[in-house]
Amino acid sequence: MKKISLMIAFVLFAVIGASAQIEKPVTWSYAAKKISKTEAVVYIKATMESGWHIYSQTLKSGGPQPTSFSFAASKDYTLVGKTTEPKATTYFDENFKMNVSYFGNSVVFQQKIKLNKPTATVKGKVEFMVCNDSKCLPPEEVSFSISVK
Repeated sequence: MKKISLMIAFVLFAVIGASAQIEKPVTWSYAAKKISKTEAVVYIKATMESGWHIYSQTLKSGGPQPTSFSFAASKDYTLVGKTTEPKATTYFDENFKMNVSYFGNSVVFQQKIKLNKPTATVKGKVEFMVCNDSKCLPPEEVSFSISVK
């Protein structure tokens, strides 16, 4: 009985220790604003912890994972153009041996949509890679659902 109790305690501490190791330095928030009866802009904001950054959508291959967006097909709306981003910071990264463009602190991506109904729910996924000065975390995918009223 004592061995079983010790084993359970060991497993419990191992699980707690492992979950404390998971880093999530990026949080995502979402909003939408109608700009006319038939058009709206969807805002997708990434906020990074101090020292962390995510990459632009426009990176060349051979470097870090660029941020990318995929939107679910819907009869309620149509995408207008591509997802836009503000001007990124660009520098030569010695690790990748190329110029890379990134965003620190926070960044707001925008996607214009044409509404086929008065309201819509824009669903999709964002895939991104986050790094700091000493390491990069594996690319991550986050689903979103944004109500346009």
